[in-house]
Amino acid sequence: MFFTRQLRLIYDKVLHLSGSKHAVLWLAVFSFVESSFFPIPPDIMLIPMILATPQQAWKIAGICTLSSVIGAYLGYVIGYYFFALIAEPLLNFYGYLDKFNEFKHLYTEYGAWIVFGAGITPFPYKIITIASGVVHLNLAIFTIASILARGMRFYVIAWLLKKYGEKMRTFIEKNLGWLSVLFLILLIGGFALLKLF
Repeated sequence: MFFTRQLRLIYDKVLHLSGSKHAVLWLAVFSFVESSFFPIPPDIMLIPMILATPQQAWKIAGICTLSSVIGAYLGYVIGYYFFALIAEPLLNFYGYLDKFNEFKHLYTEYGAWIVFGAGITPFPYKIITIASGVVHLNLAIFTIASILARGMRFYVIAWLLKKYGEKMRTFIEKNLGWLSVLFLILLIGGFALLKLF
């Protein structure tokens, strides 16, 4: 209960910052830390900022993507060098240690897909960035998958908001989880079909 209240306070504060004169800087900061340890996704700043200045949608999505990918390297470093000291207690604090252990063994074969999938869905990306460091996932694969996933996520949201405005905001906020999963399924299905032909 205490953790939920604290999380709500953080959420409200982040949402408030999206309207400040330093919103772009705060978006960059929250996009960076969300990829490695912060619990709240940058979408809560991204969405109102794009709605307020739709002409800046691509720039805002770009800042969010770049900051998120750079922050992903911090998660990778935490996993690579400091798993026992920092990452394990952090994952345990957020209740993600069991999920992490489930995914750890899948990295050998599916590392790029795991990073990509987590990057475009609401699955906590910090788990994947830390796990990538722990299993020493190839850094080039990690980087490419992160850029593609985070870029697709934030630029698709930017495009939808720029095109459809406030109605799309309500729709995205209500359905972000299943929309992201559906998009991932369609994307993987598309690649699978290409391999068949």
